[in-house]
Amino acid sequence: MGIFDWKHWIVLLAVVVLVFGTKKLKNLGSDLGESIKGFRKAMNDEQNTTDTVTAQPQAPQQHSAVQPQQNA
Repeated sequence: MGIFDWKHWIVLLAVVVLVFGTKKLKNLGSDLGESIKGFRKAMNDEQNTTDTVTAQPQAPQQHSAVQPQQNA
């Protein structure tokens, strides 16, 4: 009879539902799901950005020391 006994988990689940209520647990679950989706999207966007940068190297830009004069 350890902590992983199914009876302990049922009692723990009942206590959590009594303390937080079903509505709050439902909102918590949907918020957690949206957070995970946002995290995955951000990771994919970052990976796509780094793939694009490494796939298309840019030529170095040359800067001239002389600046063009502006007519006043």
